Amino acid sequence: MNPLLGKLQPYPFEKLRALQAGITPNPALAPVDLSIGEPKHATPEFIRAALVRALDGLAVYPATAGLPALREAIAAWLARRYALEAIDPGSQILPVNGSREALFAFAQALVDPGRANARVACPNPFYQIYEGAALLAGATPVFLNASAANGHRMDFDSLPERTWRDVQLLYACSPANPGGAVLRLADWQRLFELSDRHGFVIAADECYSELYPDEAQPPLGALEAAQRLGRSGFARLVAFASLSKRSNVPGMRSGFVAGDAALLKDFLLYRTYHGSAMSLAVQQASIAAWSDEAHVRFNRQLYAEKYRAVLPLLGAPLRAYRPEGGFYLWLHTPLDDGEFVRRLLRDYNVRALPGSYLARDAQGENPGRNFVRIALVAPLAECVEAARRIAQLAAEL
Repeated sequence: MNPLLGKLQPYPFEKLRALQAGITPNPALAPVDLSIGEPKHATPEFIRAALVRALDGLAVYPATAGLPALREAIAAWLARRYALEAIDPGSQILPVNGSREALFAFAQALVDPGRANARVACPNPFYQIYEGAALLAGATPVFLNASAANGHRMDFDSLPERTWRDVQLLYACSPANPGGAVLRLADWQRLFELSDRHGFVIAADECYSELYPDEAQPPLGALEAAQRLGRSGFARLVAFASLSKRSNVPGMRSGFVAGDAALLKDFLLYRTYHGSAMSLAVQQASIAAWSDEAHVRFNRQLYAEKYRAVLPLLGAPLRAYRPEGGFYLWLHTPLDDGEFVRRLLRDYNVRALPGSYLARDAQGENPGRNFVRIALVAPLAECVEAARRIAQLAAEL
């Protein structure tokens, strides 16, 4: 077996199962599971219908590059969403089977493990796919802490110049999982300057880009930032997007990567050998989803209703706030986050995820320690009930 597999750390939910082993949840309370960021809102009927209408496509091998109609629908969405003036559906867009698979595969195609001290940078806390992708590509992950002290944004100054010189790939997540912070134009400008100086590629994970509180202020995207800063062609930049959270179709495994045409040409070659083509039926359903915004606005309204209901219930010391994007609460715990999660399950039958499981020790701290991630994916009433129980536990402590 590949010896690099031995470097992988247990996935957060595997650690959570071990943490909660042997606990008997309070049987007097109905269970509420807010530990996993899996959308639970209903899949729109028009997407389901488009999928069913295209089932004859199951009899055909799909092309890895995807249907021209899908790439054109994605290009049209990018133009509407980010006011992109020019993006070529043929060379700057590639459909992928969900952002998770593509974020992982991109590192395998891009990283040169033969270079001394190959490194991949990512935020901390982070989506564990970034770390696993780096390790299995033969690189060492390095972490940019996103702590409460810096507004849960990556601290670019935390890495010395000698480390930046070895970085080949940087993962950025905006809106961030779990803190929900959105990168500003100045943040992107700093990242682009670092990329220009050291030659690394930026992979922007934007799977939460369509979940935000203000309809008049959608989060800034990576490609949009590049255009505003006059960076034509998106040099060394690719953005990953997904329908899972936007359209409540996590099981469809549909997304795209867009940006630097030269990078995508090589990534397409890799994916052709990897066998990563999207089913034609899923492509047709994806065209329908990317072409409609009404269901996305409705989805945002559902999450907004949950935040309005639960935030007033969560006072000190939890430090609850409405994130700039995403569907999480990133709550400060009054004691060790693992113990808080154990007591929450034992006494109140609510499942949550310890923040330290989403981060690593770096620069002398684990920025997820004494935080807990709450995914507001359950129905409204369950989220409200869970918030009451969380607040009660915090008050007891």
